[in-house]
Amino acid sequence: MKKWIISITIVLVIVILGTSIKVYFTSMEPVKAAEAKAVKLAGEEITEVEDFHIYNGQEQVNVIEGKNNQGQKVIVWIPEKSKQIIVRKASAGLSKEDAIHKLLQEKKPEKIISVRLGMEKNIPLWEIYYRSENNLINYYYIDFETGEWLKKIENL
Repeated sequence: MKKWIISITIVLVIVILGTSIKVYFTSMEPVKAAEAKAVKLAGEEITEVEDFHIYNGQEQVNVIEGKNNQGQKVIVWIPEKSKQIIVRKASAGLSKEDAIHKLLQEKKPEKIISVRLGMEKNIPLWEIYYRSENNLINYYYIDFETGEWLKKIENL
């Protein structure tokens, strides 16, 4: 009887693990397709991709971080609707650490959840998502090039 229980348990674990892996890869297909499309649109602006993500603000924007053919770190923003490519050298704007420092100068977050690049109204920006006191959700948007805050969404 013990052998049957152990055998059934092992089979169930294998089935659940296999299903989970299948679901994960299936759910990642649209992101991989968007990345391939964005890299193709970026063309020669970027030769080595280090990171890719989709920013969903007023408009969906594909963001690629990588290197150009001179080996310089660059960031490429591609709005989904207009496909108007914006390319900036990473050194021409705030780093992730600079953006966090800017937030810490003005606010006292309990926990920073994410810091990522995005774009609103053709302005490259950093979006910082954090939790404040009482576990409230906050968004802080900083201009990538100037370091000025663009907007704040607080206490959600």
